[in-house]
Amino acid sequence: MVKMNNLSLDLETYSDVDLGKCGVYKYSESPAFEILLFGYSVDGVPVQVIDLASGESIPEEILDALTDDTVVKWAFNANFERVCLSRYLRDMGRSLDPFHDNHPLTLKPARFLNPEGWRCSMVWAATMGLPLSLKGVGAVLKLEDQKMDEGKALIRYFSVPCAPTKANGGRTRNLPSDDPAKWETFKKYNQRDVEVEMSIQRKLRNFPVPDFVWDEYHIDQEINDRGVRIDMDLVKKAIDMDTRSRSELTEKMQRLTNLDNPNSVQQMKQWLSDNGMEVDSLGKKAVAALLKTAPPKLAEVLELRQQLAKSSVKKYQTMQRAVCDDSRARGMFMFYGANRTGRWAGRLIQLQNLPQNHLPDLDAARALVKSGDYDAVKLLYEDVPDTLSQLIRTAFIPRDGCRFYVADFSAIEACVIAWYAGEQWKSAAFANGEDIYCSTASRMFHKPVVKHGVNGELRAKGKIAELACGYGGSTGALKAMGALEMGLSEDELPDIVSSWRDANQQIVKFWWDVDKAVMAAVKNHKTARLGKLVFFWQAGMLFITLPSGRNLAYVKPKVGMNRFGGECITYEGVGGTKKWERLESYGPKFVENIVQATSRDILCNSMKTLRCCDICMHIHDELVIEADPRVSLDALCEQMGRVPSWADGLVLRADGYVCDFYKKD
Repeated sequence: MVKMNNLSLDLETYSDVDLGKCGVYKYSESPAFEILLFGYSVDGVPVQVIDLASGESIPEEILDALTDDTVVKWAFNANFERVCLSRYLRDMGRSLDPFHDNHPLTLKPARFLNPEGWRCSMVWAATMGLPLSLKGVGAVLKLEDQKMDEGKALIRYFSVPCAPTKANGGRTRNLPSDDPAKWETFKKYNQRDVEVEMSIQRKLRNFPVPDFVWDEYHIDQEINDRGVRIDMDLVKKAIDMDTRSRSELTEKMQRLTNLDNPNSVQQMKQWLSDNGMEVDSLGKKAVAALLKTAPPKLAEVLELRQQLAKSSVKKYQTMQRAVCDDSRARGMFMFYGANRTGRWAGRLIQLQNLPQNHLPDLDAARALVKSGDYDAVKLLYEDVPDTLSQLIRTAFIPRDGCRFYVADFSAIEACVIAWYAGEQWKSAAFANGEDIYCSTASRMFHKPVVKHGVNGELRAKGKIAELACGYGGSTGALKAMGALEMGLSEDELPDIVSSWRDANQQIVKFWWDVDKAVMAAVKNHKTARLGKLVFFWQAGMLFITLPSGRNLAYVKPKVGMNRFGGECITYEGVGGTKKWERLESYGPKFVENIVQATSRDILCNSMKTLRCCDICMHIHDELVIEADPRVSLDALCEQMGRVPSWADGLVLRADGYVCDFYKKD
């Protein structure tokens, strides 16, 4: 028998769980879940479709291949197929990992297929700066085989429950027998998806994904499979409290305003106007600004609106929807979700934008909410929505007998850009363990700055300048970072920008050196080198090779004109409107991509170093590890802070803390 090397596949499935709202792990846990169609191709031969819904069976050699890590399984968004097939094989009573399941020290069988044997063509497309949808990739690559437009309607018909009507005889689900013609089209759709996926592989074969990136993908899948435990008692009580709080706040606003729906933006704007306050927006920042000058009656209403605007309950509700039957939430990280840099994107609970916690007695507040004592929470903390919002992080808890070890890099992007640019004073400040915002302020204002000490008030200016100006930002970036809200005047902002740039002349030079290198690569189709970076044009693509060996890719780059009449680089990508369009870029923006991508690579290096630990979350430049209380925090931080072999001279420092529920230290 000839050895199978590659298996390309695609599934069509059914579940009564909403995939978009709950994720594939919860989706595939439903008792109603089933695989309807299994389309596959072995080593590039014509695609076959197994009609499981009509009683056909997957051949034994294909089932064996699913648990054989030497056979590479390909799919577009392979996490979906791998998780669904894990459920399917478990239901068949097949071992997902024979060695693991039969090991004498094993406590429980493998829950998911080993990611090591899987590759994802969506990830491959992302590494090339392409869209993250099968249809989008096919369109940009101008594939001969394109995804069928009928797909969405067919999925709505066969893959999700339907509303009972007289016309359909009161059924809640459509079966193949209910519309045989549609079912045949659905089978063709399944076949076509496999064909498109294989076409992507052929189209991109000259730009293979490096093995080390696939290794990073496998680590990502392990973290998604592991998930993180949710304190469901806290979640349920928080939702109940929020419901009661919102009801009371709405009732109070109705009494004060006599509005039918005081949550309506239009009604509230009109009411404020009728009471002498003209407003353009009722956004968070706008309301905060209005409160500074609002008379008492209007201020009370605006404060109530602020409380009602808290989105705390939405996170709790998402936890409730997404949590699996073992109280763990899974699938919260999208590998290469930001295809310009390769950074992760958040899914479901969106860990990347969790509200901060500043309550001094977090434990006590948490215990009160968990006990369901609404009156005590209201009495002690007054603002119930804000309290619930600050407790969101604490809903993530380690498994029994473990604690959370949280470690993160100190000012990683500032550290990386200083390393690239050769900004020696800044690298020295990192090496000496200095507070970088104090060091920046001291350099900007030519005087010593000590946190909570001499000239300590200047630290805030150093911090906001460091965050806003590193990638070419000017006064607009300072405003966006909240400069005016922290008390800075409009007149101060230009001087802050100038002072930061004067203090970081090597970084400013690096912006424009990168701009020249990109321009040379695109204009002349030649390789340009800049320190540790390589810029080159190939097959209609601009590539920037990072020190890690990973490439950043820009589709169809051209020399264009910016709004100031100067030359700039444009390329195709997903813009702010989430549509594929031509985008404009220049030196500082490319530097932002380079620095953020390199920071991501450093985090990946730490994940590889700590792979033997149970990493259950990562937020920006932070790792959260579930570990035995006897584990050394210092040892974990030392491991995380190891400088990659490709980053000689980079100064890294990782700090951390231990906690019994997730929080900001």
